[in-house]
Amino acid sequence: MGIVPGERHKSGKYAMAMTTINEILDAAIAWIAGDPDPVTRKELQAVIDSGDFDDLADRMHGTLEFGTAGLRGIVGAGSNRMNRAVIIRATRGVADHVLAKNPGLVVVGRDARLSSPQFLEDTIAVLAAAGIPVRYFDAPVATPIVAYAARVLGAQAGIIITASHNPADYNGYKVYAPNAVQIVPPTDTEIAESIDRVGPAVEVPRHDDPFHAHGVGRISDDLLDRYLTDLEEVRGDAQAEQELRIVYTPMHGVGWRFFEEAMRRAGYRRVTPVPEQVEPDGRFPTTHFPNPEEPGALDLAIALAERTDADIILSNDPDADRLAVALPSDGTWIGLSGNQIGCLLADYVLEHWSEPDHRPMVIESIVSSPMLASIAQRHGAYFDQTLTGFKWIWNAALDLEAAGTGRFAFGYEEALGYSVGRAVRDKDGISAGVVFADLASACHAEGITVLDRLETLYRHHGLWVSTQKSIVRPGAEGIAEIDAAMALLEERVPDQLDGRTVLRATDFHVGADRRPRWLGATPLVALDLDGDARVLIRPSGTEPKLKIYIDLRAHLGPDDSVMDVEQDALETATRIAEAAAAFVGLT
Repeated sequence: MGIVPGERHKSGKYAMAMTTINEILDAAIAWIAGDPDPVTRKELQAVIDSGDFDDLADRMHGTLEFGTAGLRGIVGAGSNRMNRAVIIRATRGVADHVLAKNPGLVVVGRDARLSSPQFLEDTIAVLAAAGIPVRYFDAPVATPIVAYAARVLGAQAGIIITASHNPADYNGYKVYAPNAVQIVPPTDTEIAESIDRVGPAVEVPRHDDPFHAHGVGRISDDLLDRYLTDLEEVRGDAQAEQELRIVYTPMHGVGWRFFEEAMRRAGYRRVTPVPEQVEPDGRFPTTHFPNPEEPGALDLAIALAERTDADIILSNDPDADRLAVALPSDGTWIGLSGNQIGCLLADYVLEHWSEPDHRPMVIESIVSSPMLASIAQRHGAYFDQTLTGFKWIWNAALDLEAAGTGRFAFGYEEALGYSVGRAVRDKDGISAGVVFADLASACHAEGITVLDRLETLYRHHGLWVSTQKSIVRPGAEGIAEIDAAMALLEERVPDQLDGRTVLRATDFHVGADRRPRWLGATPLVALDLDGDARVLIRPSGTEPKLKIYIDLRAHLGPDDSVMDVEQDALETATRIAEAAAAFVGLT
């Protein structure tokens, strides 16, 4: 009989107030009327007919919020899902913003998710109908290649349809600004307001033959050749160890086509892909969560590495903008953390810096390891930190370059994101993978392992360990708890955590006018502790979580075991995280 206001529904929960039910029902009916896709119209009507109010309320709980990361959500019917209607309205909003601010070319690409081809077509159809010239990739493409195309083609905007490493039922929509960097405020707000002014999707003009519309053209393979040529310049005089045995997995994503060619040109001949995961497949059949950081995600790669006696495992996430690394050690395989990879790459890039007339700059997100500052100092490089996200790392780089501070060499964030060189103004797992192979080759030539090189860094700069504690609090009550925890920290901070005195506290929610724009106002509190320890506490921007980051520097004596010191330091860091959680009342 469907949903009836005031009755008890399938979830077993009492219904919300009649006005709320009626509002959501009215919104759902209006959404169906404005949805050009018969599949999702039918899907949403079926939810109404089923009487499942909780499901309907979740699907119609506002609209997906457009922010600096664009859009990302579960694919399905309703305003709070990723679907054709949302894509069409979002693209019209982007089109209106481009026309008002910077009329010109838009570059568009997509990943290999099942809904991505249709979303790409709708995106181009809306842009073409708006009279905006478009260049598009006609096959699944890596996100960094789209960012590269936006830069070299002088695009006024870039759009990539991807949900990166999220599960199969997700998709997303990411936007690049005219500087070929992901959008930052106020552009995100301006586009969101532009989207809000768009009417129902069914009324948005779309070209009926978008791929053959005037001003629409396919991006040729020559662009990939340009990208690979630029990558060769980033590598400098690096010499590939041709016998280096590499196992690679793109996690069912788009990476192999690009990674294989990049490695071939670099001189690597023994790269073996994981056969079960090498072809793009938006269903991700061998892993529910195609994120190389997830436990078990590299199991197939490790099994293949053991069978082939590989020297190293390299992995991209499905849109190839992240890089994971695993190395053999005493009969097992060790996955390096994002901070370990970032510090190794930074040290290697700075060691091989070949522009004596320019001071190299290295930049990391604020939640990444403080060890990078020490590495930069040793090499005479400029060091800076930004808010999380490569949108800030690269905007900082461009601002600093314009100010004459130096030339960007390397940037990273602890979530497996790295940018080597200046070709791509975003994280790039392909170029990072090639350069890490070069690092491994250099180690082989010296007769050492990558882990030996990491130990050398530890002995120069101290053994830095990092850990995270994520506290999940779902629902409205959970969000209120997280808000209360941050409010408490704004009022007062602990005197000590796990016996370590809090020396200094920085509330990034205030004082933005005294900081550069890449360290703007944000809900983040930093605590500096004695004994070279740091605590960062912030709410997640995408999930109902409070995130606590701990970085701790341990002394490594001449005869100390790295493994033992690291384990002790991690245990200490974990206790500090627990103490921080207890202080804010979330355990």
